[in-house]
Amino acid sequence: MSAKHGEDVDRSEEWADLRARYLMPSSDRPASSARGVHHLALLSSNVDATIRFYQDLLEFPLTSLFENRDYQGSTHFFFDIGNGNQLAFFDFPGLELGPYAEVLGSMHHLAISVTPDRWEHLKVKIETSDVTSIDFQHDTSIYFSGPDGERLELIADPLGEMYGNTIG
Repeated sequence: MSAKHGEDVDRSEEWADLRARYLMPSSDRPASSARGVHHLALLSSNVDATIRFYQDLLEFPLTSLFENRDYQGSTHFFFDIGNGNQLAFFDFPGLELGPYAEVLGSMHHLAISVTPDRWEHLKVKIETSDVTSIDFQHDTSIYFSGPDGERLELIADPLGEMYGNTIG
């Protein structure tokens, strides 16, 4: 059996040092200067397919669609992902953009919180859809790819929690 990636790496001292230097107790933490995520913008190769995936399969309502102010003929469109947050897309016709690639500084995956009952409902929809890339499933998470290869996670943990730990 081959070794699990990273199993010979022990960074516990480094992490302890980083926590000691930077992680303040919640009672000592200043308020964030941010109000929240206005939108996260991703790229779309096909507006219709993206709308069908996010609105019809994942049940994130389309909230707006208009021409991108920075690129004539480009569509800028938005989906409601709850709690006042929007997931936005652009298409760039004529630019011949390549397929999704994970590079430093780019997005690894987008994790979206849903209630446990919605998670079960959406998990079944994903498993019975034409989504061919379900990368990983756990008790409260399912990782899969969107229509342009973007990595997504639906997580049944509440906002501010992950696997029973407070993260906020």
